[in-house]
Amino acid sequence: MAYQDHIIEMGQLIRSKNGTWDGISAESVARMRLQNRFKTGLEIAKYTAGIMREDMAAYDADPANYTQSLGCWHGFIAQQKLISIKKHFGTTKQRYIYLSGWMVAALRSDFGPLPDQSMHEKTSVPALIEEIYTFLKQADARELGGLFRDLDAARAAGDKAKEQKLVDAIDNYETHVVPIIADIDAGFGNAEATYLLAKKMIEAGACALQIENQVSDEKQCGHQDGKVTVPHEDFLAKVRACRYAFLELGVDNGVIVTRTDSLGAGLTKQIAVSHEPGDLGDKYNSFLDCEEIAPADMKNGDVVLNRGGKLLRPKRLPSNLFQFREGTGADRCVLDCITSLQHGADLLWIETEKPHIEQIASMVDRIREVFPNAKLAYNNSPSFNWTLNFRQQVYDAWASAGKDVSSYDRAGLMSVDYDTTELAAEADERIRTFQADSAKRAGIFHHLITLPTYHTAALSTDNLAKEYFGKQGMLGYVAGVQRQEIRQGIACVRHQNMSGSDIGDDHKEYFAGEAALKAGGVHNTMNQFA
Repeated sequence: MAYQDHIIEMGQLIRSKNGTWDGISAESVARMRLQNRFKTGLEIAKYTAGIMREDMAAYDADPANYTQSLGCWHGFIAQQKLISIKKHFGTTKQRYIYLSGWMVAALRSDFGPLPDQSMHEKTSVPALIEEIYTFLKQADARELGGLFRDLDAARAAGDKAKEQKLVDAIDNYETHVVPIIADIDAGFGNAEATYLLAKKMIEAGACALQIENQVSDEKQCGHQDGKVTVPHEDFLAKVRACRYAFLELGVDNGVIVTRTDSLGAGLTKQIAVSHEPGDLGDKYNSFLDCEEIAPADMKNGDVVLNRGGKLLRPKRLPSNLFQFREGTGADRCVLDCITSLQHGADLLWIETEKPHIEQIASMVDRIREVFPNAKLAYNNSPSFNWTLNFRQQVYDAWASAGKDVSSYDRAGLMSVDYDTTELAAEADERIRTFQADSAKRAGIFHHLITLPTYHTAALSTDNLAKEYFGKQGMLGYVAGVQRQEIRQGIACVRHQNMSGSDIGDDHKEYFAGEAALKAGGVHNTMNQFA
């Protein structure tokens, strides 16, 4: 509803109360309504699901329309990210937020820092979603509040042209609320547990849930060893649980991202149930590392498969886990992805051990033989050594092309000694264009970095501590932080305003009129940054 329409509607309601509501300003209510556009998390989930669906269709038409996100572990971090995006690019289009289970475990658990093994409280995930959207809605309220103040100033100055321009800006205001792709890990239990958690996440505002095919009680970070997958039917039950949660809550176009860890997972806890040759369970079991045996070779407690009239004994480890044949990871990934798409997944996530476009594309090409519009969300992970990986890729490409690489040590390419070389320059250019190139070649619709703000918080804090507690003293803060905030136009330099002080002043004036005791007067030191 347009600004003036809100005012008209509220004015009619106030007048209908026979004078008892005359202390209420219709325009003030209109402003508060616009500053709180989304009343519930479900409204957010429905709105942002629509954005993702539109973006997916745009990507299908042209892979240059890929999307991006950064992982955020606190509402303030997400808020500042979106404020920065609007400041620098004028729009939030095609920019999302990623909610990382790794960062929830490491930074938001009541147990303290934990590894990424689904040990944190599962309720902390929907709580963080709600927190992020609370901060994003506050960013809307703050920015709109500034427009309302400018509108009042234009009216006071009798500037009709500026007044109309500001009303247009209010009517066409773009919210900071964007889609969150939220990590539900391996579902935190059985399918019922997954469903219950999915509902909480959706009710908090998540329009996209990312779920992985590991065993819940053995879940590992995608970039650590010891990953254990589950048979497809077990995983698909959880995928369906997520879909049921979306549909029950009325988010009919909710997005499910299915992650396969099969490329790095060489183990399974279960042998799949198979009823006939070639069914899904049989395909899963066909990758097991087995040895053919005769009946006389069977030992007490052996698990034996009958395949084509032969008795096969899967290799079982002392941990009671079963082992897949080496080199089957890519084939298992492709089967995982096709199976997920056949059972309602919207996006795929293939966890890899390095950022190599052709490795990803080699699997996507096979998936697209079955599903031509298959699309990926891809983890541009901080677990990759991007500098070393891409320098080695350039080294290998040069060597393959017959170019002299004798002046480079392939194993030592991370060295600062190579930073100004032609090889390093080409590697950096490949890193710069990686997202656009892989979106075009490897079907990557969404590029995310799982843990970037974890690392930026550590780096910036280290730099500040080094200077402030060293010889620079207070200048370490002023030169390295505050002066940069002022000169770069970082809104947070006016931290009272960012925390909602001006919004509170507006409300005080609405509620108490001229009697309001406001914080933003002439003696507020934040005026030094006006």
